[in-house]
Amino acid sequence: MSEINTNQAYVAAADNQRNYTLPLAAMTTLFFLWGFITVMNDLLIPRLKAVFDLTYTEAMLIQFCFFGAYFIMSLPAGYLVKRFGYKKGVVSGLIIASTGCLLFYPAVAVHEYWLFLGALFVLASGVTILQVSANPYVAALGPAKTAPSRLNLAQALNSLGTTVGPIVGKFLLFGGSAALAVEAATADTVKVPYLFLAAALLTIAVVFAVLKLPEIKEHSEEHDCQAKGHSLTEAPHLVFGVLAIFCYVGGEVAIGSFFVNFLGEADIAGLAEHEAANYLAYYWGGAMVGRFIGSAALQKVAAHKALLFNACMTITLLLVTINTSGLVAMYAVIAIGLFNSIMFPTIFTLAIQSLSSLTSRGSGWLCLAIVGGALVPLLQGYAADTIGLQTSFYIPMVCYIFIAWYAMSLPKLLGKWQAKLGN
Repeated sequence: MSEINTNQAYVAAADNQRNYTLPLAAMTTLFFLWGFITVMNDLLIPRLKAVFDLTYTEAMLIQFCFFGAYFIMSLPAGYLVKRFGYKKGVVSGLIIASTGCLLFYPAVAVHEYWLFLGALFVLASGVTILQVSANPYVAALGPAKTAPSRLNLAQALNSLGTTVGPIVGKFLLFGGSAALAVEAATADTVKVPYLFLAAALLTIAVVFAVLKLPEIKEHSEEHDCQAKGHSLTEAPHLVFGVLAIFCYVGGEVAIGSFFVNFLGEADIAGLAEHEAANYLAYYWGGAMVGRFIGSAALQKVAAHKALLFNACMTITLLLVTINTSGLVAMYAVIAIGLFNSIMFPTIFTLAIQSLSSLTSRGSGWLCLAIVGGALVPLLQGYAADTIGLQTSFYIPMVCYIFIAWYAMSLPKLLGKWQAKLGN
């Protein structure tokens, strides 16, 4: 999830003429890689489910361990970055993430599912540190006035990673044909992609260690006293925004997690894992396209109205997914990616609106809510085991219903907070 908001960063170096092309290229590559890493979980789930003969609930422990790391490590990562600086935070995150990838090798050798989960937790812990460190670095790699442009470029590369990941991952995990997919139905196929990722992350860590990057001065709001005397719990648009982020990340991750298995159902498409992986790329590719469309639309449409429209469209598509079969259900679940696109940054922006000097702390609350990606898929996994895979999609639908309510209620919620500030 690369959209995590961090404090605005500014260049404090005296030499404004420094060429930051190389470090910026390295950083955008990093955004691509962690998008690739995150979406690989969607392919890892059906592979390990088959290898270890797991229930859906057990298979969803993959997302539980991965996104649970965001909740556990976000605050320690913040302290690490504050103590040692953003550059060391980036390097540390890369090394830890690489270590997590390397741990897949002994996990395969021992052939124990819990070792795979441990490796994923270590990998996600490194990615969490990168998330906390990376956006300020991108903002610092050039003039402050062009920082938003650089951040958008980096996030676009993240979306490209989630789009390319399923295409590459299907060959590495399932083989390029049905015959190879059957032969590759072992945990051994997991080693190659994660050893590749480990090497890539270590290489970038070395690059960042030797590069001279700018000193970063955090944007301080301590002199802004507009919100003085108020607490975050008094801001209803933030409190419910935290729940909306929880629901969004949970719903998005849950749908992606069950995508391959859903298309493998006989009454849906009956696709083999390596074939379904092709359509997973369309699901995430739709999110990338939707970001470009949304960035233009949001210049003319109020953010909460755009959020409401997208949430309602997603609810409609989920109803179609649950109550139809064949190609109709398949294309309905694929189309959800397009409408997921703008939700995270839109909810985030709306939730921190008018927080003034409380903005940084409010952002921290929203980052912790990413734990929804750990809990909602686990809940849907239990539902899939008890009431059926297709019916289990009611779980993420409830999440999007809450998001729609939040979008409709936002003006009233924000008005209550602004009234308190006016008192």
